[in-house]
Amino acid sequence: GIGSYAYAWSIGVPGYPPPAPMTVFDLLAEAERLGVRLVQACDNLPLTQLSPAELDQFEARARAEGIGIELGTLGLEADNLRAYLGLARRFGSAFLRLVVDSPGDEPSPEEAVARLKAILPEFEAAGVRLAIENHDRLSSVTLAWMVRQLGHDRVGVCLDTVNSFGALEGPEAVLQNLGEFTLCLHVKDFTIRRASHRMGFVLEGCPAGRGQLSVPWLLERLASSPHPFNAVLESWVPPADTLAETIVRERAWAEESVRYLRGLIPD
Repeated sequence: GIGSYAYAWSIGVPGYPPPAPMTVFDLLAEAERLGVRLVQACDNLPLTQLSPAELDQFEARARAEGIGIELGTLGLEADNLRAYLGLARRFGSAFLRLVVDSPGDEPSPEEAVARLKAILPEFEAAGVRLAIENHDRLSSVTLAWMVRQLGHDRVGVCLDTVNSFGALEGPEAVLQNLGEFTLCLHVKDFTIRRASHRMGFVLEGCPAGRGQLSVPWLLERLASSPHPFNAVLESWVPPADTLAETIVRERAWAEESVRYLRGLIPD
């Protein structure tokens, strides 16, 4: 499938507002164009901001096109989680992807576990699991501890292939510690190269299959995962000279990436 973070520039990156921001309906159109049967709308394209009529229209179009919907949000605010739980039930999503941190709120692992335990019974009653994404500061070992504390029959991970560089971890460590809990996979390829002045490294995104992430290795490692999961494309697209050119690049990368991944994931 494709995620809203495969189109971050098209939707709008802070400080770089596009003249016509991509909507959830445009994301569906991209799924149709690329021939994929799943979209994941995360916190940069929140469905909670749609009106009831827009939600009805979105649901009808997704069902008509046979496109599944997955949802993602960030933060541990209970009312927001309940709103997304309702949407997950509506769209038949088996889980809600969750980033623990939100602006101004970076709880300790112990606090995050306590806050999530308070609302987990509502998710369990609805048959919706939480998929916590490995995201920047939390190490994979810490996240695995959180999942075990919460009960891995109710909670798993949304495994991202790049985010944990923020915690000084590459894909090998992430797979080793979190692979068994995977409920969703974010396929995000990358390159690491020396800066032109040689004083440091630059980590950038690239189309799937062109970088240093071995996607065949990744899929092989996850083949024994006890949970079924979808592979969702995301991209860190470096900016071009203009925003318009960046958006064109973003769409081209999505097309190339889906074409490559189709050779590895036929369905």
